[in-house]
Amino acid sequence: MSERAKPPVTVLGLGRMGTPIATAFLDAGYPTTVWNRTAGKADALVAQGAVRAATVTEAVTAGPLVIAPLLDHDAVRQTLGPATAALRGRTLVNLANSTPDHARELASWAGGHGADYLDGAMMALPQTVATPEGFFLYSGSQDAFTTYRRELEVMAPAHYFGADPGAAEVHDLALLGTGYAALAGFLHAAALLDSVGTTPEVFAPLAARWLHGMAGFLPELAREAGAAAYAEGVSTVDLNRAGIDGLIDLSRANGIATDVHEPLKALLDKRSADGHGQDSFSSVFELLRSQDTPRR
Repeated sequence: MSERAKPPVTVLGLGRMGTPIATAFLDAGYPTTVWNRTAGKADALVAQGAVRAATVTEAVTAGPLVIAPLLDHDAVRQTLGPATAALRGRTLVNLANSTPDHARELASWAGGHGADYLDGAMMALPQTVATPEGFFLYSGSQDAFTTYRRELEVMAPAHYFGADPGAAEVHDLALLGTGYAALAGFLHAAALLDSVGTTPEVFAPLAARWLHGMAGFLPELAREAGAAAYAEGVSTVDLNRAGIDGLIDLSRANGIATDVHEPLKALLDKRSADGHGQDSFSSVFELLRSQDTPRR
């Protein structure tokens, strides 16, 4: 059986992410139509072989797969508003910044105009588009994901989280939360060390090495939390209480705000007070998880 032909792809919006996405499709040999409100932003892509659409309707009708790396939910609706009739029978991949509820609303809106819908969250920077370092999350139409997975993988490794259009955004926000906590911890540590003469630039390589090792510990924490099996953990609640107390005391002594770590101290203190001081650090999960969610 011969490999299916590469379908034409449309990219709406040539901003920070839209341009490298369109470039990736061109580099992979896809017929690529581009549209941007400021038409001149397409000049370099046209020189590489892209077709510049004069209108959104022209762009949407150019192919079966429409990629929308626009700013936000409102920008998607406003941009596609004049082209709703052209959406019928096509697949819309929304890569705009969104919320779970906005994703669900857009899925309903797109479906009402006869289009399949995939919501996407871009866990990538412009320079990591079309590389293994970036990855995109998707949810919505499973048929659309299956049909166009090869095309989605042109942009970045693709991960599908089910038919609920909001699921990709939920996972996106969860990943952002992980990153925010790590970045806030780094900035607190950098401020602490700056107070004793070590610059952030000197500290950053050590922090990166430490975080790399911490990332290797995540599967063990996940196993313990998923199974509620905390008795054998090597890093206990009370051990980490002592560590966080020392960090907070040192910060205060050096005039550094402790806001970043006070919430974790409160969780560890509660876990210990409840009689779980010798349980694994991962048992903090029990204070954070929704009590309405049954154990699997």
